[in-house]
Amino acid sequence: MSSASSPPSSNGFRVLRNRNYALYLFARVFGTLAVQMQSVAIGWQVYQITGNLYDLGLIGLAQFAPFLVLILFAGHAADTWNRRNIIAACLGMQLLVSLLLLAFTLSGSHVVWPVFAILVLFGSARAFMMPASQAVLRNMVPIEDFSQAVALSASTFHVAVIVGPVLGGLLYIAGPNAVYATSAALLLVSTIAMCLTKAAPQARSNQPFSLHTLFEGLRFVRSRPVMLGAISLDLFAVLFGGATALLPAYAHDVLHAGPTGLGLLRTMPGAGSALCSVALAWFPIRRRVGAWMFGGVGLFGLATIVLGLTSSFAVALACLFLLGAGDMVSVYVRHLLVQFETPDEIRGRVSAVNAVFIGASNELGEFESGITAGWFGLVRAILLGGIATMIVTFTWAWKFPVLSRMDKFPHHDKEHAT
Repeated sequence: MSSASSPPSSNGFRVLRNRNYALYLFARVFGTLAVQMQSVAIGWQVYQITGNLYDLGLIGLAQFAPFLVLILFAGHAADTWNRRNIIAACLGMQLLVSLLLLAFTLSGSHVVWPVFAILVLFGSARAFMMPASQAVLRNMVPIEDFSQAVALSASTFHVAVIVGPVLGGLLYIAGPNAVYATSAALLLVSTIAMCLTKAAPQARSNQPFSLHTLFEGLRFVRSRPVMLGAISLDLFAVLFGGATALLPAYAHDVLHAGPTGLGLLRTMPGAGSALCSVALAWFPIRRRVGAWMFGGVGLFGLATIVLGLTSSFAVALACLFLLGAGDMVSVYVRHLLVQFETPDEIRGRVSAVNAVFIGASNELGEFESGITAGWFGLVRAILLGGIATMIVTFTWAWKFPVLSRMDKFPHHDKEHAT
C-alpha cells in the first residue's frame, strides 16, 4: 500500500487543549484499564474453577445477550438524552460490577453462574455506553480536529489495553480479589472525571419514541452500501477470528504459561493497536481508504492462522501484536466513515447499529470461539477462525467493490477546507 499521508502540522496534538475532550480521554483510559484488568481475572478465574472451554465462550455470551436486546434502545437514548450523563451513569454501573465480582470472590464460591449473571449487568451498561461514547466525540471537537481526536482516543484506549492485562496478570498473583478491588478504584476515578466534563452541544431528536424511530439507524446504514460493507466486514471477520477469547486455555494448555503469561498475551493486540493508532494520529489515512481497510482485516486473519500453528511464546506474542495492528486500521476507517456520513440527530442510533456489529464480533465471537474449540479442539478452532476471516475478506472485496476501491473518505475536502 502507499503511504498513508503527508506529515501533520507542528501543532500535532492541539485537540488536547480542549478541556472536555481531555477529561473524556482521562475517563476513557481509566475505565478501559479497569475493564481490561478485570477481563484477565474473569477468564483465568472461571477456567481455574471449571476447566471447561465452553465456559470461556459463555463469558462472551453473557455480555452480548443483554447488549443485543438493549442496543437499539440505547441508540435512541443517546439521541434523546445528554450523552455525557449516559456515559457517567454507565461507568458507575461498571463500578458496581467490579464490586459484585469482588464480593463473589470473597464468598469463596466454586460455581460460576453468579459471574455470568454479573456479566449480564456489565453487558447492559456497555450497551448504553457504546452509542453515547461514539456519538459524543463528534460533538466535543471541531471537524478539523476530528480525525486526530479519533486516532488519539484509539491510541490511549489501546495503551490501557496494553497495560491493563499485564497489571491484571501481575495483581492476580495476589488473587482475583486484588484485581477487582483495583478495578473498582479506577472506575470510581473514571466516573468522577466524566462527571467533571461539561455537556457538549448536540442536535437532539424530538421525534417521539416508536418502532420507526428505533430502527432509523438501521435504515440509514442499509441505505449506505459503503457504510454497510465496512461495518459488516468487521463483524464477520472478527466474529470468526476471535482467538483472544481462547487465550486462557491457549496460555495454559499450549504455551504452558501462568496468569502473568496470559496477561502478556492479552496485552499484545492492544500494543499493536496502540502503535498503529499513534501512527494514524500523525499520518492519517487520506488515500486508498478501501485498500487500507481490507489490508488490515487480511493481516488480522493471517496473524490468527500463524497463531494457531505455533507453540512458541515469542511467535504467539508477535502474531497477537500484528493482529491488533490490522484490526486498528479497519476500526479507524470504519469509525470515520460512520461519523462523517451521519447527521448528528441520528448519530446515536447509527452508532448503536455500529455497536451491535462490534459487540457481535467481540462477545458473540468469543462465544463462537468457545463452542468451536469445544467441538474441534483448541488449536483447530484458532486455525479455522483465521481461515474464515481470510475468506470473509476476499468475499467482501468482491461483494462491495465500491468500498474496496474507495480512495478518499466522505467530506475529505470539506474537512481540510474548514
